[in-house]
Amino acid sequence: MSRLFASLAVVWRLAAPYFRSEDRWAGRALLAAVVVIELAIVAISVLINQWNNRFYNALQERSWDTFVSELLFFCGLAAIFIVLAVYQLYLNQWLQIRWRRWMTDRYLSHWLDDGNHYRMQLLGDAADNPDQRIADDINLFIDRGLSIGLGLLNSVVTLVSFVAILWGLSEQAPLHLGGTVWNIPGYLVWAALLYAILGTAVTHLIGRPLIRLNFQQQRYEADFRFNLVRVRESGEQIALLSGETAERARLLDRFAVLMGNWFAIMTRQKKLTFFTAGYSQISTIFPFVVVSPAYFAGAVNLGGLMQTASAFSSVQTALSFFVTSYRTIAEWKAVVDRLDGFETSIAAGRALQTRDDSITVAAHSGAEGIRAETLNVRLPGGAPLVAAGGLALPAGEHVLVNGPSGSGKSTLFRALAGVWPFGDGTVSVPEGKRVMVLPQRPYLPVGPLAAAISYPAMPDAYPRDRIADVLNAVGLPGLAPRLDEDAHWGRTLSLGEQQRLAIARAILHAPDYLLLDEATASLDEPSEAALYGLLRDRLPGTALISIGHRSTLDVLHDRHLVLERDGDCCHLRERAAAPAPA
Repeated sequence: MSRLFASLAVVWRLAAPYFRSEDRWAGRALLAAVVVIELAIVAISVLINQWNNRFYNALQERSWDTFVSELLFFCGLAAIFIVLAVYQLYLNQWLQIRWRRWMTDRYLSHWLDDGNHYRMQLLGDAADNPDQRIADDINLFIDRGLSIGLGLLNSVVTLVSFVAILWGLSEQAPLHLGGTVWNIPGYLVWAALLYAILGTAVTHLIGRPLIRLNFQQQRYEADFRFNLVRVRESGEQIALLSGETAERARLLDRFAVLMGNWFAIMTRQKKLTFFTAGYSQISTIFPFVVVSPAYFAGAVNLGGLMQTASAFSSVQTALSFFVTSYRTIAEWKAVVDRLDGFETSIAAGRALQTRDDSITVAAHSGAEGIRAETLNVRLPGGAPLVAAGGLALPAGEHVLVNGPSGSGKSTLFRALAGVWPFGDGTVSVPEGKRVMVLPQRPYLPVGPLAAAISYPAMPDAYPRDRIADVLNAVGLPGLAPRLDEDAHWGRTLSLGEQQRLAIARAILHAPDYLLLDEATASLDEPSEAALYGLLRDRLPGTALISIGHRSTLDVLHDRHLVLERDGDCCHLRERAAAPAPA
């Protein structure tokens, strides 16, 4: 029981925020309309149950006038039911898309908030495949949740409506067994209740493993799809290495895991379907078996028999809601667990940024350049990586950072940019000054080239002629006429061209501090020197802090820092600068 209440609490935590949001009035109105229609449909079911008595009595008595009038009455009910069913579907779908839009925006905001998606990965990303959770799980949560909720409401209202009818019919058609009349108050209700309890218990016993299996299946499907996308995005590297055979084997291994879990679902669903199909078939004749002795004893006429059977069937169906919906509930429970895990992972990423033993980046009005009196960068497991106490990066200065591979240069840059929380210390950045990091492999979003260059600003942030001028300056004049062309630029351009494009992006954004993490490593030395000269000319007030291994970079910077290993940690120290070119 405690697990049930815990699950309901999770569902409430996931669903309730929408109905308290800025879209709450539209959401509440649509939900109320759908609920009212569902109640009206139950009311029609009650009227049809009463109609059964009159209609079948008319057939037994061969009353033509009554027969015709009851047919017309039924046609009226059917017309109302059709209208209600159509608008219930329409309003339900309207509610779903509005609710999904709100939840998608909320989850994207929390996931992408201030680098939280990156911190979640650093924690091991317990919420695997965030793309699936946002794209698929939100949709399934709302769709299945509304379906299950309305089905449960229908069952409860149907049960309340028909129990009184069935109780009264139990008095009109008492139980006949072996020629003896047994006056058991409401025996038809107790029979339906016993039948439903037995069916629910057996269904849960058989189908409970489906919750875990469906959870795993969604994860395996997402993993397989993710790896297919990885192969598509890395097609050139795979082709150059002739790695198609290895990739095929790796993908088939992942599909084998997916298929194995699918077979487990098939086996469990086969057992569940054996029982539920048999349960459903027996349910068709069970009410007639219970009531027919009274009919053949003459205690009730044909109309009473049909009304009693219809009422019994309605009560039994309402009580058997979990039997008939168990597979859907199991799938929905897996979706709820996945969204709950996603929210937990988001919260863990946020907590990582705000905890006391983490690196913080703060703006200070009196700061002169980027400074850190104490800065200890650690690995996620807590092992020391870089000690950079006393770090000072004045405005406008050009600084080169060297060190052996694995010494933590890139991680130090991440800490300065505020995305690496592991460690302690505070990085002070002058208030109102902007920091920009250029990694070795730039991120170029799919879309128009102008939008890729302007990123992360909006696509229309810079005039086309200014973008074209910067492209010419960085050595990409052939791209200037293609600013409105949609493409996957991360695959269309070579890495060297991408790095030139990243320099063009930096010139457009004109940050106060530009951190280049081997951002020109794919270019030849003359091109690299030309781009650094361009940065000096176009961004004269910008501080350039670079990571690089080429000796030719020495003369392009004013000051040199080196990471030197001392025990288990690398310490950042000053080293003598190479003489500047004449």
